[in-house]
Amino acid sequence: MDQSGITPNTSNQQLVINSDNESSTALLQEKQARRSESLRDVTFIEYMTVGILCFVNLINYMDRFTLAGVLGDVKKEFNIGDDYAGLLQTVFVVAYMVFAPIFGYLGDRYSRRVIMAFGVGLWSLTTLVGSFIPSFAWFAVFRGLVGIGEASYSTIAPTIISDLFVGNVRSKMLAFFYFAIPVGSGMGYIVGSEAGAAAGNWRVGLRVTPFLGALAVALIIWVMKDPERGAAEDSQMKPTSYSDDLRSLVRNPSFMLSTLAFTCVAFVTGALAWWGPQFIYLGLKLQNNVDMSLESVSYKFGLVCMAAGASGVPLGSWAAQRLRAVVAHCDPVICGGALLASAPLVYFALIAVSAHAALTFLLIFLGMITLNLTWSIVADIVLYVVVPPRRSTAEAFQILISHMLGDAGSPYLVGVISESLKKSLSDTTLEPPSQTVQFRALQYALFTTCFVEVIGGIFFLLTAFYIVRDKLRVDRAIAEAEAQSREPSHSSAQEDNACD
Repeated sequence: MDQSGITPNTSNQQLVINSDNESSTALLQEKQARRSESLRDVTFIEYMTVGILCFVNLINYMDRFTLAGVLGDVKKEFNIGDDYAGLLQTVFVVAYMVFAPIFGYLGDRYSRRVIMAFGVGLWSLTTLVGSFIPSFAWFAVFRGLVGIGEASYSTIAPTIISDLFVGNVRSKMLAFFYFAIPVGSGMGYIVGSEAGAAAGNWRVGLRVTPFLGALAVALIIWVMKDPERGAAEDSQMKPTSYSDDLRSLVRNPSFMLSTLAFTCVAFVTGALAWWGPQFIYLGLKLQNNVDMSLESVSYKFGLVCMAAGASGVPLGSWAAQRLRAVVAHCDPVICGGALLASAPLVYFALIAVSAHAALTFLLIFLGMITLNLTWSIVADIVLYVVVPPRRSTAEAFQILISHMLGDAGSPYLVGVISESLKKSLSDTTLEPPSQTVQFRALQYALFTTCFVEVIGGIFFLLTAFYIVRDKLRVDRAIAEAEAQSREPSHSSAQEDNACD
């Protein structure tokens, strides 16, 4: 097998040494044979750790989309259009993606418990303080600070799961972890709309998650388990330089192609999640027999998101676990097929909203189920095609790329396109655009998500050509590093090299 793709474990010694091939191959077979494939072997503290990570992920996405549930009220108070409304989410995501590589570097080298506690505390505090700020500019700044806090958590949490479990047990735990994303997003719409409506002030909805965040910090510090990096795989590999880490990731086709594909998922998710309630509300107002408030639409949209996530995430994980024994490269194939199926569903949902409310929510539900199929599978791909000491960096790199080219710009881009189309669709520029013009402009802008889904599906299918080879390289690299650590001569050589 071509070993050129395996990167150095130290700056001057290769992971793969030809003289160790027989022993490392035997060790690889032994390691694969002893891997746990049953949830019965999971300890109580490991369940608690995954539960805590899921809880934080839940309130993380609640906080992120609480604002989307009351976007109409936000626009009225700050007197802004679709472009600046989309900019609020873009500011958050830009800060999130810029700081992700920093926390990824730290997460591969320092205490993940301390980093996560700091991050959750930061976004909880800035969310609370930001809810009292009357200025749009400063409110946008604090949304950016929230993104910094969330970056510290999102880059590290999946790597803790990867260091606790392997095989199908890891896949199941990742499905549980990513199950919290659509459910938390849906709860964000509900909490934002209902709390704001009950209090008569949209800002009240932003003050719910900070108190849950304080509880999460306490659980992270005193309850959560932070395993050694690579513990589940008995990895003996040590961290390398940051430049070596990045060079390895760029040369990893499975990682790069799946990251580009996930970027398309992030683009679509960001645009639909941010503009979905507002768009549906505009469409329903065009129907004579439908009388529904924006709060009610946000509530129903949240329920649809929760139901789609509750169905889609575990369904994707279940399908991958069942098919891997038959089709080794099934993971990216499932994701690619899901995106290609989601594109027409989203398109017809955008078409149907001005004519039939129930059909619209059904199509959105089906489109989001197929979109959610990819979440846990993509996370699993990243973890098994990257060696343990580089996984936080890999998560951070994927966050940077997927958000920079995905949902960092998609809410703002859709808003800008919508505002531009309002001018071209209006008969006059002297009066505000009519409801029909507002709806059509946002509808045409959201059509871009369908094209992006097709592109993402193609990237996933391309990943299938490399996935088996790259996973085997990682397994062999871990086994060979362990084989070398058992050889006194190699240990001495490594010590001498380190001294050099």
